[in-house]
Amino acid sequence: MQPNTQADRRSFLKLMCAGTVAAASAAHAAPAAAPAAKTAVAMPKGKIGNMEMGRLMLGTNHITFYMHSRDLRYVNDLSRHYNTDAKIFDTFAAAEASGVDTFITHSDPKIEKLFCEYRNRRGGKMNWIVAPWFTAEGLVKDVDAYKRVVPQLVNSGVDALYVPGMLAGPLINQGKGALVGELLEILKATGLPSGISSHGLDVVQYCEKQKLGVDFYVKTFHHLKYPTAPKPEELAKLRQSQERHANSDLKADYAEVPGYWCGNPEETAEFMKGVSKPWIAFKVMAAGAITPRDGFKHAYGNGADFILAGMFDFQVAEDAQIAREVLAQIKNRPRPWCG
Repeated sequence: MQPNTQADRRSFLKLMCAGTVAAASAAHAAPAAAPAAKTAVAMPKGKIGNMEMGRLMLGTNHITFYMHSRDLRYVNDLSRHYNTDAKIFDTFAAAEASGVDTFITHSDPKIEKLFCEYRNRRGGKMNWIVAPWFTAEGLVKDVDAYKRVVPQLVNSGVDALYVPGMLAGPLINQGKGALVGELLEILKATGLPSGISSHGLDVVQYCEKQKLGVDFYVKTFHHLKYPTAPKPEELAKLRQSQERHANSDLKADYAEVPGYWCGNPEETAEFMKGVSKPWIAFKVMAAGAITPRDGFKHAYGNGADFILAGMFDFQVAEDAQIAREVLAQIKNRPRPWCG
C-alpha cells in the first residue's frame, strides 16, 4: 500500500476542497455474518508502486449490475437478484480466502458503502482501486467534478485511482487528450498510484507518446478465437464507421453484438512489449465467451501483469486456483513482468 501519512492526505484534501472533506457515512449496525477469512491461500503477487497485490483481482460488473450479456437482456436482472448485499460480502470474503486481495471498481455510492463496511466493520483487508465515474449526482467527467470527488474517495480509504476507459477513450478519440492528462494529474496529486483504463490501444499509445505520468494501465485483452467473435470484415466495417463519424465514440473498440472488447489482441501484445508500466488486463474471458483457463493463459502468457476478472462468490476459488496453475506454467514471456 502507498505509504502516505494522514497529514499528507489532509494536505491534499485541503488543497482540492479548500477545507476538510466530510468522512464517509457511518456504516449501519454491526453485521451478524462471519467476518472475512483470516488465512488466505497464497497467490503469486506483483507490485504497482509500493502496493503489493495478487496477480488475480476481483472485478465489479457483476456487483454493480453492468454485466455484458450481448443480447441476453435478463442477465443483469438475474445478477441483481442473486447478488444481494449479503452475497456481495460473501464474494469479498471468498476472494480474500482465495488470495484475491484487490477489488477494482468504478465509483458507485452503494458499492463504496458496502466495501467500506467490509473493510472497516467486517475485518476485510483487500486493496481498493477505484475509477471516479459515477456519484449520486451523476457522471464525473471533468476537472471540477474530479476535484470534488477524488478527495472524497481518498478520505474513504482508496489505495489507488484510475481514469476510466469510458471517459479516457472518447476524449482521446475526440482530440481532447490534454483533458485526460489533467484528470490524471488530479489523481496523482493524491500521492496514490494513478492509472488510465481503456478498451482501445490508441489510449495507451497516446499516453506513452505524450509521456503522461501513468503508474499503471487497465487495458482489455482477449483473443478472437471463440465462436461469437467478430470476423475480420466485421471489425473493418466498424472501424470505417468510426472514421466517418470523426472518431466520436468507441464502437470499433468494443461491441455487445458481436461480443468483443479487444479487437486487436496481437497488436496490443506487440505494443505492450515496449511499455514498462504494470498492465492490468480485463475482459480476458470476453464476458464469458472464453473459459477462465484459456483466457488467463492468453493474458498472462502474452504480457499482462495482472488480470481483473468479474467473479461470483461460487466462482472465486476455482478461478483463483486456475490462475495459480497458469502462472506456475509460464516460464518465458515475450514481455518482462512489469509489476
